[in-house]
Amino acid sequence: MARIRSRDTKPEMIVRRYLYSRGYRYRKNVKGLPGTPDIVLHKYRVAIFIHGCFWHGHEDGHLPKSNCDFWSRKIERNKLRDARNKEALKRLGWSVMTVWECQLKPSVRRSTLLEIEYHINHQFLERLKYKKPKTYDSDEYADDMPIAAEDEIDY
Repeated sequence: MARIRSRDTKPEMIVRRYLYSRGYRYRKNVKGLPGTPDIVLHKYRVAIFIHGCFWHGHEDGHLPKSNCDFWSRKIERNKLRDARNKEALKRLGWSVMTVWECQLKPSVRRSTLLEIEYHINHQFLERLKYKKPKTYDSDEYADDMPIAAEDEIDY
């Protein structure tokens, strides 16, 4: 158990390398946020958790045959803690993604990474949708200001 890492795991490294190569900048293991997300993209308000299927009770994870009661209780507590942390992040205005270890297997890795990128961009565009863009017909621009296509200026 002492050799089980909680940071810089192989699935995390796969996602981090992909995001960095695509130009996304992030912080890792941010302690100030609930649950200490594995990857935090502050500009996009997206927190990404990368879970191991066994430790977080994914449907394809299996329980050991010995000491079943201990492991089932432990994994249920992990699931409850994960749900609490996700809700806390959502209340703070963050979009939360969970990437499972099995989604990063070589056969489905590319589609998973593209889905992550789609979700990040979608969240960014949703945030921009609520900001009012500047338009030329707003009060900011003076009415006497000529438009480039008008020929009012004599040279």
